[in-house]
Amino acid sequence: MTSATLRFILGIALIVASALSIFYLLMKPPMSDLGAMAQFLSATAIISAGAGYLAYRYGWIERSPTLRWSLLGSYALASALTFINVWVTARLMFASQHDLMLATVLLLFAGGIATVLGFFLASTLTERIGDLDKAARRIERGDLGTRVPVRGADELTALSETFNAMAARLEAAEARKKELDALRRDLVAWAGHDLQTPLASVRAIVEALADDMVDDEATRQRYLRTAQRDIQNLSDLINDLFEMSQIDAGGLKLDLSPASLSDLLSDTLESFSALALQQGIKLEVSLEPGVDPVVMDVQRIARVLNNLVGNALRYTPEGGTVSVLAGQAAGRVTVSVSDTGEGIPAEDIPKIFERFYRGEKSRNRSTGGAGLGLAIARGIVEAHEGEIGVESELGRGTRFFFHLPKS
Repeated sequence: MTSATLRFILGIALIVASALSIFYLLMKPPMSDLGAMAQFLSATAIISAGAGYLAYRYGWIERSPTLRWSLLGSYALASALTFINVWVTARLMFASQHDLMLATVLLLFAGGIATVLGFFLASTLTERIGDLDKAARRIERGDLGTRVPVRGADELTALSETFNAMAARLEAAEARKKELDALRRDLVAWAGHDLQTPLASVRAIVEALADDMVDDEATRQRYLRTAQRDIQNLSDLINDLFEMSQIDAGGLKLDLSPASLSDLLSDTLESFSALALQQGIKLEVSLEPGVDPVVMDVQRIARVLNNLVGNALRYTPEGGTVSVLAGQAAGRVTVSVSDTGEGIPAEDIPKIFERFYRGEKSRNRSTGGAGLGLAIARGIVEAHEGEIGVESELGRGTRFFFHLPKS
């Protein structure tokens, strides 16, 4: 027995008991009359319950072409059962044929009014369901911006809210899909460009050497150094693409352990000291107390620092300064890399961490890499459950910073 059937039977029994209680309290009948009333009400209740159960059991509602007609049939059935119950009662109670006919007319009138009124009120329900159906069809046709109005506080209201939430998720997923498609197209175009340049250079050098077009040893060595540099650029780009694919797939594995951030900063600046001296740029580092230790993947965070410091040196003119500051507060450490370069245009700042994005549109490798470094840095920091950001002002310099939880 289903829960709906059980509730239906319990409801019928409750109505019979309530009617007998009211009959006894209002009229104080003798027990014989109370028993007769109980038999009559039980019989009519069983007949009504049987008719309703048969309509439910044999799927009468499911055969209806529309919900509107299903509701109309339900109202008509309820009105007919009410008419039969009251008419039989009147037939037993009224001695006058005139009174019985009058009661019959009034019952038919009341049943008709109740059915029409129920049908009218049900229209609001079917209209709301119709709105959901139309919205679902629009989404099926690709209009993912479709939303349904949310009215009331019933189950249809909850369904409408769920529908709108689903539509919003579908719209966001479609936007993300288009973004990924665009990124894939950009990947082919940009990676092809950045791979083609060093490959063409290496091919030209190899062909020149293979054809004995280089006579003197000095030129030969210069060609070999150029080929070695281009091969290194290819290797770096391929490594960047592989690491970016790991980040996108959520497969960037971290080797986390407590480590000294101050030592990592010192090693990073030491590796750039010769380049800074060659370019006439001053390197500064400042460490606040309590920075160490930090739970991190040392090699990955070293990659972030190398990227940020390398970018700062690349865009800082001779005589400028690159400053690295590390501090801690509220259970996390903050590392910032500031330069006194030309700054980043305001329109470029929101895109600065996008893969393959470079402010220098010609994509000349002498002025920068493939445009993956900052995207990889963001992926590494976020994999540590940290945050990365940038502040810049034209003519005054740029400050990159990232936060990491200490533990």
